[in-house]
Amino acid sequence: MAKLEGKVVLITGAHGGLGTFVTNSFLEAGARVIAVSRAITDSSSPHPKLSAMAADISTGEAARQLMETAVARSGRLDGLVHLIGGFAGGSLVSETDDATFERMLGLNLRSAFHVIRAVLPIMRWQNAGRIVAIGSKAATEPAPLAGVYAASKAALVSLIRTVARENSEHGISANVVLPGTMNTAANRATEPQADHSKWVQPCQVAKLLVHLASDESSQINGAVIPVYGTEA
Repeated sequence: MAKLEGKVVLITGAHGGLGTFVTNSFLEAGARVIAVSRAITDSSSPHPKLSAMAADISTGEAARQLMETAVARSGRLDGLVHLIGGFAGGSLVSETDDATFERMLGLNLRSAFHVIRAVLPIMRWQNAGRIVAIGSKAATEPAPLAGVYAASKAALVSLIRTVARENSEHGISANVVLPGTMNTAANRATEPQADHSKWVQPCQVAKLLVHLASDESSQINGAVIPVYGTEA
Protein backbone atom coordinates (compact mmCIF):
# COMPACT_ATOMS: atom_id res chain seq x y z
CA MET A 1 0.00 0.00 0.00
CA ALA A 2 1.21 3.51 -0.78
CA LYS A 3 2.43 5.53 2.20
CA LEU A 4 -0.42 8.02 2.07
CA GLU A 5 -3.34 5.94 0.85
CA GLY A 6 -6.54 7.35 2.32
CA LYS A 7 -4.88 10.59 3.51
CA VAL A 8 -5.95 14.09 2.51
CA VAL A 9 -3.08 16.56 2.11
CA LEU A 10 -3.33 20.26 1.30
CA ILE A 11 -0.30 21.69 -0.53
CA THR A 12 0.19 25.44 -0.79
CA GLY A 13 2.31 26.74 -3.66
CA ALA A 14 1.45 23.54 -5.51
CA HIS A 15 1.83 24.97 -8.99
CA GLY A 16 5.43 25.88 -9.77
CA GLY A 17 9.04 24.72 -9.72
CA LEU A 18 9.14 22.66 -6.52
CA GLY A 19 5.35 22.52 -6.20
CA THR A 20 4.86 20.37 -9.28
CA PHE A 21 7.35 17.77 -8.04
CA VAL A 22 5.77 17.73 -4.58
CA THR A 23 2.20 17.46 -5.85
CA ASN A 24 3.08 14.57 -8.17
CA SER A 25 4.99 12.76 -5.41
CA PHE A 26 2.03 12.97 -3.03
CA LEU A 27 -0.32 11.70 -5.71
CA GLU A 28 2.04 8.80 -6.43
CA ALA A 29 2.07 8.02 -2.69
CA GLY A 30 -1.72 7.57 -2.80
CA ALA A 31 -2.80 10.80 -1.14
CA ARG A 32 -5.84 12.80 -2.09
CA VAL A 33 -4.26 16.19 -2.80
CA ILE A 34 -5.83 19.62 -2.48
CA ALA A 35 -3.47 21.73 -4.56
CA VAL A 36 -3.51 25.44 -3.72
CA SER A 37 -2.02 28.25 -5.76
CA ARG A 38 -3.07 31.71 -6.88
CA ALA A 39 -3.63 30.45 -10.42
CA ILE A 40 -4.40 26.75 -10.67
CA THR A 41 -7.17 24.61 -12.13
CA ASP A 42 -7.95 20.91 -12.13
CA SER A 43 -6.71 20.80 -15.73
CA SER A 44 -3.22 21.70 -14.43
CA SER A 45 -2.93 18.03 -13.43
CA PRO A 46 -5.92 15.92 -14.48
CA HIS A 47 -5.49 13.29 -11.79
CA PRO A 48 -8.53 11.66 -10.16
CA LYS A 49 -7.16 12.35 -6.67
CA LEU A 50 -6.28 15.99 -7.28
CA SER A 51 -8.56 18.86 -6.39
CA ALA A 52 -7.27 22.31 -7.34
CA MET A 53 -8.15 25.44 -5.41
CA ALA A 54 -7.13 28.92 -6.53
CA ALA A 55 -6.53 30.95 -3.38
CA ASP A 56 -4.47 33.77 -1.89
CA ILE A 57 -3.50 33.20 1.75
CA SER A 58 -1.98 36.61 2.36
CA THR A 59 -4.63 37.30 5.02
CA GLY A 60 -5.90 35.31 7.96
CA GLU A 61 -9.49 35.43 6.74
CA ALA A 62 -8.53 34.08 3.32
CA ALA A 63 -6.66 31.19 4.94
CA ARG A 64 -9.62 30.40 7.21
CA GLN A 65 -12.00 30.32 4.25
CA LEU A 66 -9.59 28.09 2.35
CA MET A 67 -9.54 25.54 5.17
CA GLU A 68 -13.31 25.62 5.54
CA THR A 69 -13.75 24.93 1.83
CA ALA A 70 -11.10 22.20 1.85
CA VAL A 71 -12.75 20.37 4.76
CA ALA A 72 -16.17 20.76 3.14
CA ARG A 73 -14.79 19.02 0.04
CA SER A 74 -12.75 16.30 1.72
CA GLY A 75 -14.22 15.81 5.18
CA ARG A 76 -10.82 16.08 6.89
CA LEU A 77 -7.22 17.26 6.48
CA ASP A 78 -4.44 14.87 7.42
CA GLY A 79 -1.53 16.96 6.20
CA LEU A 80 -0.48 20.50 5.36
CA VAL A 81 2.57 21.01 3.14
CA HIS A 82 3.48 24.68 2.94
CA LEU A 83 5.73 25.54 -0.01
CA ILE A 84 5.00 29.24 -0.52
CA GLY A 85 8.05 31.47 -0.25
CA GLY A 86 10.18 33.93 -2.12
CA PHE A 87 13.64 35.46 -2.33
CA ALA A 88 14.93 39.00 -2.49
CA GLY A 89 18.56 39.96 -2.12
CA GLY A 90 21.36 42.12 -3.40
CA SER A 91 21.30 44.82 -0.71
CA LEU A 92 22.98 45.34 2.62
CA VAL A 93 20.62 45.43 5.59
CA SER A 94 21.39 49.14 5.93
CA GLU A 95 20.21 49.68 2.35
CA THR A 96 17.16 47.38 2.32
CA ASP A 97 13.90 49.26 1.80
CA ASP A 98 10.66 48.75 3.69
CA ALA A 99 8.89 47.21 0.69
CA THR A 100 11.45 44.40 0.44
CA PHE A 101 11.29 43.79 4.17
CA GLU A 102 7.48 43.55 4.11
CA ARG A 103 7.51 41.32 1.01
CA MET A 104 9.91 38.83 2.60
CA LEU A 105 7.87 38.72 5.80
CA GLY A 106 4.68 38.26 3.80
CA LEU A 107 5.93 35.47 1.58
CA ASN A 108 8.08 33.58 4.04
CA LEU A 109 6.41 34.08 7.42
CA ARG A 110 2.92 35.59 7.32
CA SER A 111 1.60 33.13 4.72
CA ALA A 112 2.81 30.22 6.88
CA PHE A 113 1.34 31.75 10.03
CA HIS A 114 -2.06 32.32 8.41
CA VAL A 115 -2.40 28.83 6.94
CA ILE A 116 -1.03 26.99 9.98
CA ARG A 117 -3.25 28.93 12.38
CA ALA A 118 -6.23 28.07 10.17
CA VAL A 119 -5.50 24.33 9.95
CA LEU A 120 -4.62 23.72 13.62
CA PRO A 121 -8.21 23.72 14.97
CA ILE A 122 -9.10 21.10 12.37
CA MET A 123 -6.14 18.86 13.22
CA ARG A 124 -6.64 19.33 16.97
CA TRP A 125 -10.28 18.25 16.59
CA GLN A 126 -9.11 15.18 14.64
CA ASN A 127 -6.35 14.56 17.21
CA ALA A 128 -3.96 13.98 14.31
CA GLY A 129 -2.13 15.87 11.61
CA ARG A 130 1.18 16.47 9.87
CA ILE A 131 2.51 19.96 9.09
CA VAL A 132 5.60 20.36 6.92
CA ALA A 133 7.11 23.61 5.65
CA ILE A 134 9.91 24.53 3.29
CA GLY A 135 12.47 26.92 4.74
CA SER A 136 15.97 27.62 3.46
CA LYS A 137 19.61 26.96 4.27
CA ALA A 138 19.80 30.72 4.87
CA ALA A 139 17.67 30.32 8.01
CA THR A 140 20.67 28.90 9.87
CA GLU A 141 23.53 29.98 7.58
CA PRO A 142 22.77 33.55 6.44
CA ALA A 143 24.90 35.19 3.79
CA PRO A 144 25.63 38.86 3.06
CA LEU A 145 23.18 40.81 0.90
CA ALA A 146 20.15 38.68 1.79
CA GLY A 147 19.54 39.67 5.40
CA VAL A 148 15.77 40.07 5.44
CA TYR A 149 15.30 36.88 3.43
CA ALA A 150 17.39 34.92 5.94
CA ALA A 151 15.61 36.56 8.88
CA SER A 152 12.16 35.71 7.53
CA LYS A 153 13.19 32.07 7.01
CA ALA A 154 14.68 31.92 10.51
CA ALA A 155 11.38 33.20 11.87
CA LEU A 156 9.59 30.42 9.97
CA VAL A 157 11.80 27.84 11.68
CA SER A 158 10.92 29.29 15.08
CA LEU A 159 7.22 29.24 14.22
CA ILE A 160 7.30 25.59 13.16
CA ARG A 161 9.22 24.48 16.24
CA THR A 162 6.78 26.32 18.48
CA VAL A 163 3.79 24.72 16.73
CA ALA A 164 5.43 21.32 17.24
CA ARG A 165 5.76 21.87 20.99
CA GLU A 166 2.29 23.31 21.42
CA ASN A 167 0.45 20.51 19.59
CA SER A 168 2.30 17.23 20.11
CA GLU A 169 -0.23 16.06 22.72
CA HIS A 170 -2.90 16.30 20.02
CA GLY A 171 -1.09 13.90 17.69
CA ILE A 172 0.14 16.73 15.47
CA SER A 173 3.71 16.99 14.21
CA ALA A 174 5.36 20.01 12.61
CA ASN A 175 8.72 19.95 10.82
CA VAL A 176 10.66 22.20 8.48
CA VAL A 177 13.04 21.31 5.65
CA LEU A 178 15.92 23.66 4.80
CA PRO A 179 17.11 23.18 1.21
CA GLY A 180 20.14 24.80 -0.34
CA THR A 181 19.87 26.12 -3.90
CA MET A 182 17.18 24.13 -5.69
CA ASN A 183 17.68 22.83 -9.21
CA THR A 184 14.60 24.50 -10.68
CA ALA A 185 14.13 26.19 -14.03
CA ALA A 186 13.92 29.62 -12.40
CA ASN A 187 17.18 29.16 -10.49
CA ARG A 188 18.98 27.76 -13.54
CA ALA A 189 17.94 30.83 -15.50
CA THR A 190 19.30 33.09 -12.77
CA GLU A 191 22.65 31.28 -12.59
CA PRO A 192 23.18 29.62 -16.00
CA GLN A 193 26.94 29.11 -15.46
CA ALA A 194 26.60 27.27 -12.14
CA ASP A 195 27.15 23.53 -11.76
CA HIS A 196 23.50 22.57 -11.42
CA SER A 197 24.37 18.95 -10.62
CA LYS A 198 25.51 20.11 -7.17
CA TRP A 199 22.20 21.79 -6.40
CA VAL A 200 19.37 20.19 -4.46
CA GLN A 201 17.16 18.00 -6.63
CA PRO A 202 13.43 18.81 -6.18
CA CYS A 203 12.46 15.15 -6.50
CA GLN A 204 14.50 14.28 -3.40
CA VAL A 205 12.93 17.08 -1.39
CA ALA A 206 9.49 15.93 -2.54
CA LYS A 207 10.13 12.36 -1.36
CA LEU A 208 11.29 13.65 2.02
CA LEU A 209 8.11 15.69 2.40
CA VAL A 210 6.02 12.60 1.61
CA HIS A 211 7.82 10.70 4.37
CA LEU A 212 7.33 13.51 6.89
CA ALA A 213 3.62 13.62 6.07
CA SER A 214 3.20 9.88 6.58
CA ASP A 215 2.46 7.87 9.71
CA GLU A 216 6.00 6.47 9.48
CA SER A 217 7.29 9.83 10.76
CA SER A 218 4.94 10.16 13.73
CA GLN A 219 7.87 10.54 16.14
CA ILE A 220 9.66 13.18 14.06
CA ASN A 221 8.47 16.47 15.51
CA GLY A 222 10.04 19.92 15.67
CA ALA A 223 12.84 18.79 13.35
CA VAL A 224 14.86 21.25 11.27
CA ILE A 225 16.19 19.14 8.40
CA PRO A 226 19.02 20.43 6.16
CA VAL A 227 19.12 19.33 2.52
CA TYR A 228 22.09 21.11 1.00
CA GLY A 229 22.99 19.00 -2.02
CA THR A 230 26.69 18.53 -2.80
CA GLU A 231 27.43 22.26 -2.83
CA ALA A 232 27.45 22.40 0.98
